[in-house]
Amino acid sequence: MIEIHLYGKLRRFSDQKSPLRESVICLEVTEGDSIQDIVNRLGIPLNELGGSIFLNGEYSGLNRQVKDGDRLGLFPDNILLLYRQHFKKVEE
Repeated sequence: MIEIHLYGKLRRFSDQKSPLRESVICLEVTEGDSIQDIVNRLGIPLNELGGSIFLNGEYSGLNRQVKDGDRLGLFPDNILLLYRQHFKKVEE
């Protein structure tokens, strides 16, 4: 099971849309699933997904694999990571 935290306009893909509460989805994963596989399974269009993706607190690319127990944070295209140059992006 992976825990997915949605922010901004991506919150509409979960049952919890209130800005006063966290918007979290728990989803089963299979071996070899990537972040992009999870995004596709949730029905989030890639053009709405911003470049700020975090897997277990690490700035990550869409091709990075996920596993049980991971925590994924997804931010929309209108919420950008400031000082991006200070984060090492983990691709795989």
